[in-house]
Amino acid sequence: MPPFLRLQQVSFSYDRATRPLFTGLDVHFPPGWTGVVGANGVGKSTLLKLATGLLPPQTGTVHASGRAIYCEQRTDDLPAELAGLLQDQSGAAIRLIAQLGLQPDWPGRWSTLSHGERKRAQIAVALWQSPDLLALDEPSNHIDSAARDRLLTALGDFRGVGLLVSHDREMLDRLCRQCLFIDPPAAVMRPGGVTEGARQDGLEQDHARRRDDQAKHVIQRLREEKQHRREKAEQSRAQGSKSRVGAKDNDARNRIGLARVTGKDATWNKLYSQMDGRLKQAVATRAELTVKKTYDLGIWLDPDACSPRDTILNVPAGVIPLGDGGRQLVFPALCMRPQARVALTGPNGSGKSTLIAYLRPFFKADPEQIVYVPQEISQAESRQVMAGVRALSRARLGRLLTIVSSLGSRPQRLLESDNPSPGEIRKILLASGIERSPHVIIMDEPTNHMDLPSIRCLEQALADCPCGLLLVSHDRVFLNYVTNEEWHLEMDGQTSRLVITP
Repeated sequence: MPPFLRLQQVSFSYDRATRPLFTGLDVHFPPGWTGVVGANGVGKSTLLKLATGLLPPQTGTVHASGRAIYCEQRTDDLPAELAGLLQDQSGAAIRLIAQLGLQPDWPGRWSTLSHGERKRAQIAVALWQSPDLLALDEPSNHIDSAARDRLLTALGDFRGVGLLVSHDREMLDRLCRQCLFIDPPAAVMRPGGVTEGARQDGLEQDHARRRDDQAKHVIQRLREEKQHRREKAEQSRAQGSKSRVGAKDNDARNRIGLARVTGKDATWNKLYSQMDGRLKQAVATRAELTVKKTYDLGIWLDPDACSPRDTILNVPAGVIPLGDGGRQLVFPALCMRPQARVALTGPNGSGKSTLIAYLRPFFKADPEQIVYVPQEISQAESRQVMAGVRALSRARLGRLLTIVSSLGSRPQRLLESDNPSPGEIRKILLASGIERSPHVIIMDEPTNHMDLPSIRCLEQALADCPCGLLLVSHDRVFLNYVTNEEWHLEMDGQTSRLVITP
């Protein structure tokens, strides 16, 4: 029997949430890759955990064949089976090790590996076990372009049921036969990759907005007509009152009585009641339309925020050790002006994060005016950040949540979560810094864990940034949009050298 996955009438909600993530979800996943797409916090990782049995549905059933493996976003832990894979002499194991560039000493120095190297090892171990169902949560996070091409080849060879959560548009388009678009409590399956699915979603939303505009116009017209008929009905009642004529004016009182008998004075009352019914129906019809909310950009509370200094970073040339084994990073004298926009690039393991850690104490700014968002944020750190957010004053919390909404997340859903997604916690850290009018923003892999709409929001936000930027990323499209200077690390044996390109 070919591998399969079926969710039938599945519902799920977290304890603090005011609305469920899924209600009556009924979807089938055939062999091959299915993309799982949606904004941060809508339940993409939750769906993968439901599918692989790590979370039980509150209602409904999950039917799956064979073994299921879930590869989470985080890469903190050494995969228990990595040593076994590296010792396996089978053709499949040797091919995987070569494809993803694994090294024999990785189990012994896991803590010194880059997150990109850890991610490759994590995925290689999962593929080596040949599961019937493989759920990958952001598999291209931290991975450089060369490793990403090898990863695409390895994933293309997988023959089971694959669920793929990713912000990598090319990966979703190349691998996926269909994509599940999640917007709680709804989820819609569309054929093809994410580009085609997003195009179809855009067409549907344009149509929904046009229908909504038409419905608003109809409602306004009916309200005006209802008001007109109410005024006529009131005039009719006033004209039909015998109290307005004298007791001796028998002709007038007889005419009013005749109007009542023939029902002429009830005409406008009837018309008014009919219009009230039509209006209620029009309002109900509009309420059934689903129109996605759009978020305004323009998040810079202080558009003139910029350091008054001539430079915000001035560091002499130096050498930094890179772990054990004599590896080192050599860099020239480095300088950043207050509005510099620097991209730090290089292959996995070349020392980008190490260089960032070395440079941070040298920035000339108050600690409150330096925003730093690391590659990975632990669950304990995430909970600590959320506790700090909830302790903010009403005014500061309002400003922070306004910024978060402009980065593409729903503030209310965020506050309901004790353990927000990695993408959401990164937005919160960035928003917290922006709220303080920073002089420099340092982000290590800023697009990691971000959904596609959020990446576009982040691009726009950083493009408008009035302060200095230092960004580490493998996302060339993103860097081209927001930076104008590059510091590139080149690896030569045991040495990484930093080359500056204006």
